[in-house]
Amino acid sequence: MVTNTVVLDTQEQQLEDGATPAGGERTVVNSWNEWDRLRHVIVGVATKGCIPVSEPAIEYHFPAEGGIAGLSGQWPRELIDRANHELDNLAAVMRKRGIRVDRPIPIDFDQPVVTPDFNHPSQIGCMPARDVLLTVGNEILEATMSYRARWFEYLAYRPLLQRYFDADPNMVWSAAPKPRLSSASYKKGYFEEINIADYDRIIARANSLDFVTTEAEPLFDAADATRCGKDIFVQHGFTTNRKGVDWLRRHFPDHRIHRVNFHNDPDPVHIDCSLVPLREGLVLANPNRPLVMDSHEQRYFERNGWEVVLAARPAHTRQMPLCYYSVWLSMNFLTVDPKTVIVEETEVYQNEQLDRLGFEVIPIPFRNAYPFGGSIHCATADVYREGKRQDYFPKQ
Repeated sequence: MVTNTVVLDTQEQQLEDGATPAGGERTVVNSWNEWDRLRHVIVGVATKGCIPVSEPAIEYHFPAEGGIAGLSGQWPRELIDRANHELDNLAAVMRKRGIRVDRPIPIDFDQPVVTPDFNHPSQIGCMPARDVLLTVGNEILEATMSYRARWFEYLAYRPLLQRYFDADPNMVWSAAPKPRLSSASYKKGYFEEINIADYDRIIARANSLDFVTTEAEPLFDAADATRCGKDIFVQHGFTTNRKGVDWLRRHFPDHRIHRVNFHNDPDPVHIDCSLVPLREGLVLANPNRPLVMDSHEQRYFERNGWEVVLAARPAHTRQMPLCYYSVWLSMNFLTVDPKTVIVEETEVYQNEQLDRLGFEVIPIPFRNAYPFGGSIHCATADVYREGKRQDYFPKQ
């Protein structure tokens, strides 16, 4: 069933300090999977967001018609306002469903990142909360991040995390070891060795697990992990290295941490555009990026009675001019309970498929927010979902 919603006319007021939220709700941190009923969430903001600049971790290739190739600094004000309008509407839609929503406090991202090991001219922003924060049970973990531009991104969320920590005596607040991101963390000349037009060779290199990062130190983005109770699937790719997966395995010893790869994935795309658990027993898979696991785990989902459904094709064959992300953001929606999803309204094929699978589909406009960090799932980070940790894959 498709449900219509309304776009706000004005931006919602952001929390500017650690004040108790309206209604005085008690803060509890608890989230074990991607589908239990959502009660408390962080939604990012586009304010002060900056145009990404190429660095050793990534080479940006903006379409010429976008008009921003070679530029840096803050995004034009008009684009920030459009993105915030859609982010505010996402927050309003969830609040109307009784979900508590918090917002990060942007820092000045239009300033250089300077460390003893590197100097990068600017940062990115705090729209994609999912990239930085990984919630596992009562713990919120700050990821290492693998881009130099994202070194200080966690600071936008610190006021919220401090408030949760003060309010919830059981919350565990962790931060992974801050990486140095020196030249040793990246393969020298990685993006110079190959012509961007030679797509077949780019694909072959990615399929051989030849990525830009080295194994000099643990690196991972939080959005490379998808949670299914006792099992956490972590994508090894352009933003997470093997050592990062190993660090997560040691950090969460009571979980089964699975390192996964996806064939034909030559871009720094997180797992939530390739493998999306919808509810217990049902997972959506990217038909263009087959899942690769260790040989004894290759049929892990099927062996445990899960149905694997191939995602519908994206509605857009090309991404919008200002956006460098994959068209498979079509899969990047948010499940708010086992029967309800919030989706980007123009992704009609994906939305029709979710409707056929029995979900209440809530479409909202979100494409203006894409250039600031992705789609709806990217823009959110769980604080509280109902439910406890369960073992959804007992057949090992």
